[in-house]
Amino acid sequence: MPAPDALLLVSTHCPHCPAMLTALADLLKQGVIGRLEAVNLEQRPEVGLALGVRTVPWLRLGRIDLAGVHSKTELADWAAKADSEAGIADWFHVLLKEGQLPKAQAMIEAAPTLLAAVLPIVGNIDASLNVRLGAGVLLEEFAGSDTLRALLPRLGELSQHADARVRADACHYLGLTGDAAAKPWLDARLDDEDADVREIAAESVQALVV
Repeated sequence: MPAPDALLLVSTHCPHCPAMLTALADLLKQGVIGRLEAVNLEQRPEVGLALGVRTVPWLRLGRIDLAGVHSKTELADWAAKADSEAGIADWFHVLLKEGQLPKAQAMIEAAPTLLAAVLPIVGNIDASLNVRLGAGVLLEEFAGSDTLRALLPRLGELSQHADARVRADACHYLGLTGDAAAKPWLDARLDDEDADVREIAAESVQALVV
């Protein structure tokens, strides 16, 4: 995977911007990022307006946007995974944790295949309730779609997760596919040890087109 490109927005009077610029320049020299473009918003305010950016420093790294100050180590970590599903999943987690659901929604609407990056959140038992609910909203928006049906095998795997919450959520999303191919996974959960999982699996079976 090629190194991601970086776009850094700064301003003349930003006390934190020079450190970010220096760190990114070092990562450019090391080949961790492929290209670095820096824009001073005091000279090019139209760039900030086009991107909806109001505070600096602001960084676009591959497909990931990062606001505020980040250390060189943090930037290198994000650069290493910026265009991978794992990296997008981590970024979605940050957005949902910060209450920026609309931003995640807009990104997935623009590139529906990124919906797959929501699944690691479903399987993350340490994710907060708000984050898990946000992930649910993202998946529910694609109910009955080919995009969600394409994730059926992975949802099936999640329906076998050791944690009952994950199994229950996976059963719900399997039902939202509306695909008869989800039935074997759901049938296997009809006698689950957890009552909530059994109930959701039964409801989801009824939602399928068989």
